[in-house]
Amino acid sequence: MKASRFFGLAAAAVLTVAVVGPVVAQSPAAGSPAAMDPGAAAGKKLFVNMKGPGGGNPFWAAVQAGAEQAGTDWGVSVTVVAPPTESDVQAQIAQMEDAVTQGAAGIAVAPTDPAALAPSIQAALDAGVKVVFIDTKGSNEGVTYIGTDNEVGAALAGKYLCDNVPAGGKVAIIQGVITTSTGKARADGAHNAVTACGLNLVAEVPADFDKAKGQAAMEDILTKNPDLAGVFASNDNMALGAVEALRGQDLLGKVIVVGFDANPDAAAAILAGEMNATVAQSPKNIGKFGVESLIHLINGETLAPVIDTGTELVTAANAANYTAK
Repeated sequence: MKASRFFGLAAAAVLTVAVVGPVVAQSPAAGSPAAMDPGAAAGKKLFVNMKGPGGGNPFWAAVQAGAEQAGTDWGVSVTVVAPPTESDVQAQIAQMEDAVTQGAAGIAVAPTDPAALAPSIQAALDAGVKVVFIDTKGSNEGVTYIGTDNEVGAALAGKYLCDNVPAGGKVAIIQGVITTSTGKARADGAHNAVTACGLNLVAEVPADFDKAKGQAAMEDILTKNPDLAGVFASNDNMALGAVEALRGQDLLGKVIVVGFDANPDAAAAILAGEMNATVAQSPKNIGKFGVESLIHLINGETLAPVIDTGTELVTAANAANYTAK
């Protein structure tokens, strides 16, 4: 296998993988084992456009690894790209347009802003490019979504707060990019869970899935609510930022912190007693099934509207399973 790394638009990292060799794996389209013959997808250009770069974010690194593994398994060429940050909508639009210009046969995209990306995605569809959404559901009709039921996962996090914070206790939600379906679903799932069980939701603050912004949001929440009992952050980067804010105020262990993604750093923080819980996704499957689904579409097969990769609550009891980089 040969891989070459270079830089594309807005300094976004790009990885191209070309491989051969059929193996046996699980088909997201048929739901049963199938020999990995790429069929009509052989020699086609497939792109995976992630919402953020893998460097510095274990979640996106795992999505990228899954996409690359699918390329290896199926013997197809896969190019993984990402905007430099999860809020750089224009860079992702440019990358979508670039992929079409470069002759993409299929694109698996996690839209930074579904509404803003919709015209570029529709242009790709109109050009005959097969498209699936990964991680974040877009607004274009008839496009399969592959990823986590984020509202259900966030409800797991909310239930953890309900079970571990006294009735009426003050809790907060640090939101991600609320304009994305992922950000909204996680905020909604946690909001509905904690309000339904009678906790006092005192703050819902966006921090764009960013660790530094998560720390700043937590510091602001604590200034206004020094008796805060618990917080849910919509991803682990922001949860780890909340941990830093608590550390700075000597409050570690006094406020329950729950994240989302179960990245290795969060799992380690749980084992160290700095975080209490997180929600695990299957990011490798998101990338892997994204590529496999494009292959199925190119071969004329039909996909289910949603391919759910599942969620699991991670606490000190099982966090060791998630610490491997």
